[in-house]
Amino acid sequence: MFYSHRVFYSHLMVSCRWSCLVLVLGMSAAGAEPQPSAAMLEPVHELTSFMSTLPAGEHPRMFATHRLCIIENFPPFLFCGSRAAWQWESGFRAHSKDEGLSELAVHFDAAHDFSQVGPRVYFSLPTTWTGRTHGRTFEERGAWSFVLVRQPSAGWRIAGYGWGVTAYTEQAGP
Repeated sequence: MFYSHRVFYSHLMVSCRWSCLVLVLGMSAAGAEPQPSAAMLEPVHELTSFMSTLPAGEHPRMFATHRLCIIENFPPFLFCGSRAAWQWESGFRAHSKDEGLSELAVHFDAAHDFSQVGPRVYFSLPTTWTGRTHGRTFEERGAWSFVLVRQPSAGWRIAGYGWGVTAYTEQAGP
């Protein structure tokens, strides 16, 4: 009789461990933050592609047509209004040239703080940029907060973003 209780309790403990594991994993999945859809991320990818290649004669089309506002770490730092996209493009092209930027690549971690109200969404993307500046390799980590708006004829567009550097490293010497 003693042996059968030990076997019973042993099976019960194994069963409990599995049940607890399933419960914890289920709670983790249920507690995962909602993420922007692939369609919502399209203008963000268009933006990073534009910034990485700076195609001659092309202009950014990922921005909303009205009330655009961008906060950046290059002058004049704030780009708002009807000419914001043009001013941002000019500012980024000058920044890229002044810093000798090349070989830009970007990596995103999972979005945080995703929220949607009607045709507007907000989310923050932990972002890592890598590349070269004046011939030296660099890594710039930051948080990129986006507000997107769904425009009837154009889909999701960037209505505003703010970039904030949280860490920067650069290889010493050329």
